[in-house]
Amino acid sequence: MLNIQELNVFYGAIQALNNVSISVNPGEVVAIIGSNGAGKSTLLRTISGLIRPRSGSITYQGKELTTMAPHNIVKLGLSQSPEGRRIFTNMTVQENLQLGAFLRTDHAEVAKDMEMVLERFPRLRERFKQNSGTMSGGEQQMLAIGRALMSKPDILLLDEPSLGLAPFLIAEIFSIVLDLNKDGKTILIVEQNANRALEIAHRAYVLETGEMVLEGTGKELLVNPKVKEAYLGG
Repeated sequence: MLNIQELNVFYGAIQALNNVSISVNPGEVVAIIGSNGAGKSTLLRTISGLIRPRSGSITYQGKELTTMAPHNIVKLGLSQSPEGRRIFTNMTVQENLQLGAFLRTDHAEVAKDMEMVLERFPRLRERFKQNSGTMSGGEQQMLAIGRALMSKPDILLLDEPSLGLAPFLIAEIFSIVLDLNKDGKTILIVEQNANRALEIAHRAYVLETGEMVLEGTGKELLVNPKVKEAYLGG
């Protein structure tokens, strides 16, 4: 479904990704774990077209993404919930969700998807007309995911969805991710909370200083001694 081959990304003279290759199959949860600064967010931003690679290939259902504009990538079926949520804090919950469907013209289906998002995130319904900047961090994260869902993606890209949240909210966010996957959504998730990410992932990759150093099933990496020592506190 999504195939990345030998991706090289630079910030000026500094190489952020070095020959990175990953794949995502339909219906999977694929996790990318690694320490802060490993290049995880750079990878998602490159997939989304926000950063141009120096070399390498990103194909989605056979279409090359590396030269495609970000809005056209969204049209194809990839949507990102960015690190730090990046909601429009001076706009209401309703307006943020409507912006998620900005590129769509199937208005009846948009209305159905809005209702689906509000059913999945009841707190967004409660705060539908509320300015989103007044909500808690957990509620804003739900809004960021809901906004991404409004574009009706085939692959949902989640960048650090648990960042800055209290433990009980982290559990709730990961429960939502699992439910989305059970409903058929393919998910690529980048996470510093390696334990949580590996628990829900079908497959996972370990990114260190811009290079993929390990890959396997989530269960395999949970018990891998190197992963346990470096990322799981053991």
